[in-house]
Amino acid sequence: MTDHILRNPDRFTVGAIGEVGGRVFLLQGVKGLDTITIKVEKQQIAVLATYLTRALDSMGRPGHLPDDLELILSPDDGIDLVAGELSVTIDEIDGTVEVVVESFEGDPPADTATFIVSKEQAAAFAIRATLLVEAGRPPCPLCGFPLDPRGHDCPRTNGHRAPIT
Repeated sequence: MTDHILRNPDRFTVGAIGEVGGRVFLLQGVKGLDTITIKVEKQQIAVLATYLTRALDSMGRPGHLPDDLELILSPDDGIDLVAGELSVTIDEIDGTVEVVVESFEGDPPADTATFIVSKEQAAAFAIRATLLVEAGRPPCPLCGFPLDPRGHDCPRTNGHRAPIT
């Protein structure tokens, strides 16, 4: 079991590598020379962004949001863990947000990564995550699944109409 903890990281961000439809989503925290990179699912990022947006409303208006949110990836960097469960704790008194990511792989005890960030970092993360998710493939108007450029066999048409493209 490995516990990665980044308190007040220099950077807390999300990004994606690859082409739309085949992207790999990464959550990343950086503090000094320590970098924690976590592979996450698009839906996990979407839910986390939505939750953070709603939770931050109760914390009051954030100050200046960080604008340097690019992923830091080098050939030597790897993925530290694959996200399973994500949990969030809001500390309104300290004005901090704790994001805990528990590993998907392995039996308990699982590897975890904990990021304790400011409400400004959490707000910037939520904005970036929302933009990143919305930049993907548009959803099918009937079933909501992503439309694929090669065609889409919509389950709602039950084989009675041509695939939506």
